[in-house]
Amino acid sequence: MTDDELLARADAVAERAYAPYSTFLVGAAALTRDGRVIEGVNVENAAYPLGVCAERAALARAVVEGARPGEIEAIAITASPCGGCRQWLHEFGLDRVTYRRGTGEVVTRTPTEILPDSFDL
Repeated sequence: MTDDELLARADAVAERAYAPYSTFLVGAAALTRDGRVIEGVNVENAAYPLGVCAERAALARAVVEGARPGEIEAIAITASPCGGCRQWLHEFGLDRVTYRRGTGEVVTRTPTEILPDSFDL
């Protein structure tokens, strides 16, 4: 699956996001090394810090489906990932992250490029 196809999956799933407060619908589609595509959306909560970003939802779902760090090749996100999500992307050892900037430009970067000096245990 190409990064463009993965981003198209993220665009499609974004429509299912639960974002009644911001109305900012975000979708993510993660590609596992064995070819599965695992989707996630942002889910907001009235207690703002309790919301979940789309990419974290997709990665958490990948774990539920048996994937571990290093087993997810790529992810596409309909928006630029926040700082916390950038750490998740780094920790899961993805090869590449494709996302749409606020300008609409689509870029593909490595987790290290979007989170320099990242934290490792």
